[in-house]
Amino acid sequence: MIQIDYPGREQWPDIVRRPVMDTEHLTEAVRDILRQVREGGDRAVMDCEARFDKVSLSSLAVTEDEMQEAERCVDEELKAAIRLARQNIEAFHAAQRFEGKRIETQPGVTCWQKAVPIERVGLYIPGGTAPLFSTVLMLAVPARIAGCAEIVLCTPPGRDGRVHPAVLFAARVAGVSRIFKAGGVQAIGAMAYGTESVPKVYKIFGPGNQYVTAAKQQVSLRDVAIDMPAGPSEVAVLADETADAAFVAADLLSQAEHGVDSQAMLITTSESLRRAVVDEVGRQLQRLPRREIAAKSLEHSKLVCVADMDEAIGLTNAYAPEHLIIQTADYAQVAARVVNAGSVFLGPYATESAGDYASGTNHTLPTNGYARAYSGVCLDSFVRKITFQEITPQGLRRIGPAIQQMASGEHLEAHRAAVTVRLQRLAAEGSPAGDNPQD
Repeated sequence: MIQIDYPGREQWPDIVRRPVMDTEHLTEAVRDILRQVREGGDRAVMDCEARFDKVSLSSLAVTEDEMQEAERCVDEELKAAIRLARQNIEAFHAAQRFEGKRIETQPGVTCWQKAVPIERVGLYIPGGTAPLFSTVLMLAVPARIAGCAEIVLCTPPGRDGRVHPAVLFAARVAGVSRIFKAGGVQAIGAMAYGTESVPKVYKIFGPGNQYVTAAKQQVSLRDVAIDMPAGPSEVAVLADETADAAFVAADLLSQAEHGVDSQAMLITTSESLRRAVVDEVGRQLQRLPRREIAAKSLEHSKLVCVADMDEAIGLTNAYAPEHLIIQTADYAQVAARVVNAGSVFLGPYATESAGDYASGTNHTLPTNGYARAYSGVCLDSFVRKITFQEITPQGLRRIGPAIQQMASGEHLEAHRAAVTVRLQRLAAEGSPAGDNPQD
């Protein structure tokens, strides 16, 4: 890991820079695959699966027989864990339901909002080195609570043509409507454009590699909405001398094992903790089955020692981490000063793994510094808020003159006329007592 002692603020931009993920060089390749899917439908998706995932498919849809077989294959203890996680995710996200209020901005002018679910959403669940059945829960559970009528899931199959049983079990438990065997760019294209089997969705959610990220960016330009910009996963641990070095090292490694492009960062006011964490990382790394992946990630991960807690908080906010773990004596006070983070974990026992799986919060979060402007996935991600307004004659008389003046000020006379014709009609019909705009 890269060790940095007492950096000046002029060094902070370099410290918070992520491992480069430049998708521009992928643009043409991704565009070509998307074009093939748009024009070729199911056949093009299956051709891509043979080419990229090395699997021969005769159809894309997961069958009911496959779903039942998957349920039989999943260990009962894992089933119980998935159900517990779903229960907690449901509880947390159900509490986010929107309740709009009718507001009378002026007498006779009433405005309100109504939350309406996105009718059809698409969830992308990566394959690769780990079956991310937890992400199925994180995306499908709030979609179902929001009331999305159709929840479509795409995930790459293994070379045997089957989807990992735990992914299918989690999908059934979470309420997914339809599941398709498709990964990578071709899956994003299938959901963005629609094929003979895969319905076109209105918004795509889910993480993926740089090709998936590039594909989501391209289709979002004109075809479909996406959840948020996404990049490799990351964590920052903000710690003082009271932190447990073994806990800190375990948290850094849990992030590093995600992938070689993940990043883990320790920001601390204690040199002795920093040294202890280095030793602990070395010891714990040797016990990990995915130690080669974690070791690669640690090459661009950082241990930063700063002068005091003010600098530590300032550097943390500058980094804007996807995950932030605070292990300090006064973690509640420190947390109150955090303004840029996707999800925050407080105290020595709030490991990021809890949020990844079963505490109830969502683990689909903004990366690459986007936590400065984006929220993680929540119930609002799956709804639209439609505004309504009702205006009575009294209301139009009160705000009509202001509308006329503003429309003329912008040289939009048709806007002014739309009000004028109504006010003239009301004047011709006679103004009731007490209905003067100045009342």
